[in-house]
Amino acid sequence: MHQIIRSHKLRQPVPAFARKGAFRQPHYDCREQMDALKLVLYIPGVDAAGVDLEVRGPDLIVTAPRSHLVRANWRALHLESVQRDYRLHLRLGFSLDYDALHAELLEGVLTITIPKKSAVTADGAAA
Repeated sequence: MHQIIRSHKLRQPVPAFARKGAFRQPHYDCREQMDALKLVLYIPGVDAAGVDLEVRGPDLIVTAPRSHLVRANWRALHLESVQRDYRLHLRLGFSLDYDALHAELLEGVLTITIPKKSAVTADGAAA
């Protein structure tokens, strides 16, 4: 006979931004150019001051909170999923120079340009 012992630890409430389903993935386009990688994300309703770009090794994580306006005549019409914040997690690799990343937000379109690292030959000189 097996006995299952469960320990009940006090759980901290999970913040809204960490819950599964708290974010939605934006539509995006990724194009490789000769000297850079260009990402175009469509994130309407986002203020440029709130966009967060995070690099973790070969991954790029873009978090863009929407400005939430609650109107006086607001009623829930199953629009809650549409009003979620945006998060995009992409594994782009180590061949990009993330320190030289350039981002621009214009009318709900975030354009991120990441230059490629220059190729290094065996003797250490740039090709």
